[in-house]
Amino acid sequence: MAENCLSCNEVITGKYCSNCGQKAKLDRINGHYIKHEIEHVLHLEKGIFYTVKELILRPGKTVRSFISENRTRLVKPIIFVIVTSLIYSLLSHAFHVETSYISFQNTDGGSAVNYLDKWVNDHYGYSNLMMSIFIGLWIRLFFRNYDYNLYEILILLCFVMGVCMLVFSIATVLQGLTHVSFYITGSVIFLIYATWAIGDFFDGSKKKNYFKALGAYLLGMLSFSFLVAFLGLFIDFLIKNFAA
Repeated sequence: MAENCLSCNEVITGKYCSNCGQKAKLDRINGHYIKHEIEHVLHLEKGIFYTVKELILRPGKTVRSFISENRTRLVKPIIFVIVTSLIYSLLSHAFHVETSYISFQNTDGGSAVNYLDKWVNDHYGYSNLMMSIFIGLWIRLFFRNYDYNLYEILILLCFVMGVCMLVFSIATVLQGLTHVSFYITGSVIFLIYATWAIGDFFDGSKKKNYFKALGAYLLGMLSFSFLVAFLGLFIDFLIKNFAA
């Protein structure tokens, strides 16, 4: 006897709805279901460890391949940067290491600048995605002779910033275990990797590309920081002058 799909009400004649693809009979939500959903979100069946390994060993080739050849072997870029940022946030709270790699606090504790600074450093996933836009615009300017659009550059940056978040995660664990600050070491490795990965993506044989990559990355971070600080100061100005 045919049944109607609980999702779209289409008549189902097999195991799946021909209209929306939902199963005719949904599985029970149990431990196996939760495990499968987590694996699906992290794309573990395709290898998050494989993604990290390839991005560390050959970032330029790996991202170029993802953009133009094969998009099934790597974890999706936006998921990758959000998950790695979440890992860093959880570890920094677990080890009580609150060092921020971006900070523009005001001396006034109640300032909107401070609230925005806290939001940025409490939501690294979203912050990294927003910062990527600024870095991407500088990269697009510096590498305008290459045939990559802004969206493809943002894919590159999601992968790059994801690896950088893992670098900070390792530095956080080491600092939590040894009580010795690894912030500067992590920051140096962070910038070296970002510079190498971006330069390698465009053309690793040209040394000038690495200098342009470093400049674009630093200018993008500064542009993002200045804009957020300016927005906070502007909000403070409005509150001070127009509040009832």
